[in-house]
Amino acid sequence: MIRLLAFVLPLGLDSFAVAAALGAARPAGFGQRLRISAIFVVFEAGMPLIGLALGNGLARVIGDWAGYLAGAAVIATGIWMLAGRDQGEAAASRLASTHGFAIVALGISISMDELAIGFTLGLARLPVVPVIVAIAVLALVASQLGLALGAVVGEHFRERAEQVAALTLILLGCYLIAERALA
Repeated sequence: MIRLLAFVLPLGLDSFAVAAALGAARPAGFGQRLRISAIFVVFEAGMPLIGLALGNGLARVIGDWAGYLAGAAVIATGIWMLAGRDQGEAAASRLASTHGFAIVALGISISMDELAIGFTLGLARLPVVPVIVAIAVLALVASQLGLALGAVVGEHFRERAEQVAALTLILLGCYLIAERALA
């Protein structure tokens, strides 16, 4: 259970930060907020499934080294989140007014960290259904909170939430490597 939370909570913080950036622009009405949350849920819960399929296949091929690769992938995801924070917020800011294929492209761009985490889940051999359900529920809650509080919390808080999420993933990756090395 703790491992599940360690993988999922940083993603929720990141979702909150991106949704809070959208919330600062005050989306027009409840319907638009639900639409944005639905996009978050679909992409943030769907992308790990793609990553999971890739990670499971690779885990079977590399065997015992999968634990080390899982840790390295989580560390790389955290570093990528630290380096690419502004790109996710810029893409998310266009989400409120986008339709059609552009929604798919923007949804993918804000959920690349979930793709990487899904890949890691396959390597770490975590249970699929609880992880995906937890990510979906957290994406819904975090996006609604972010949209509601975005104008209140300020940019500094949003940036700190993203940094904490990234650093948590880096620490989780180090833990996975240490756990494998000591086993």
